[in-house]
Amino acid sequence: MHTPVLAPESIEALALRPDGTYVDGTFGRGGHSRLILERLGPQGRLIALDRDPQAAGAAGEISDARFSFFKTRFSDLSMLPPELDGMLFDLGVSSPQLDDAARGFSFRHDGPLDMRMDPEAGMSAAEWLAAAEEQEIREVIRDYGEERFAKQIAAAIVAARRGAPIVRTRQLADLVAQAVRTREPGQDPATRTFQALRIHLNRELEEVSLMLPRAVARLAPRGRLAVISFHSLEDRVVKRFMQQAARPDVPRKLPLRASEMPQPVLRLVGRAQRASPAETRRNPRARSATLRVAERTAVPFNLQNTRIEPGARWRN
Repeated sequence: MHTPVLAPESIEALALRPDGTYVDGTFGRGGHSRLILERLGPQGRLIALDRDPQAAGAAGEISDARFSFFKTRFSDLSMLPPELDGMLFDLGVSSPQLDDAARGFSFRHDGPLDMRMDPEAGMSAAEWLAAAEEQEIREVIRDYGEERFAKQIAAAIVAARRGAPIVRTRQLADLVAQAVRTREPGQDPATRTFQALRIHLNRELEEVSLMLPRAVARLAPRGRLAVISFHSLEDRVVKRFMQQAARPDVPRKLPLRASEMPQPVLRLVGRAQRASPAETRRNPRARSATLRVAERTAVPFNLQNTRIEPGARWRN
């Protein structure tokens, strides 16, 4: 079973109303959804999203008239009603995905080199590594894994595939271990490479960048947006978006009194929260989690004029 990270903190962050309508944008195995349903009254409603077929199966086990599920990417919010009271997104990979060798996410279990959030769509990691140019492999590992040995790893992959295709997680992990000369204490040499390939194949940063403005557009005034991220690249996109959307949209050098300043689209709620030492001891995968929360104001929000790119500043 997947243990939801920062569960009490994220549920409190939503400021749940018993009759409100909420979205769990990353259902996983339903940990957060079940906690939300416990707090909702008879008139409350919860809508869950996930692109993983196994998550869809887990959602089918929830028999509750207040609950509905859509198998889709969390960037596709077109089926959601407007004026939502809160939305929660727990980004990254769930424990069941990591622990299932057949999914190919983890270098700790030998299995087919897949890494797709939805195994029924897109290209697997094995297929991509067989076709990608060395320069592209190097750039993906460098940019999405922040790996300083990206050049050596890409060269090792290209040299190895000339002899035989790289189709198993253990094959790739062993190649990386031979190419990486040093690593931080306690970190497997393959950690950054596996992260980079997973982010690239599933377009994870692009998904977050598309989701954020679309989520804000669906929120009612005082509706909450809570996002849990698990690596610095993802958190940077969330942080920059929320910070920029929480600033008034004022033309530069325009002299205005404080009373004349327009209100921003979002209001930041508290500081970024991280897992406590006690939670990290119980669940080591919580150590890199960061929760950020913002609240929608009553200021009109024009989604068509909003653009955000991974790593770029959000701007209207």
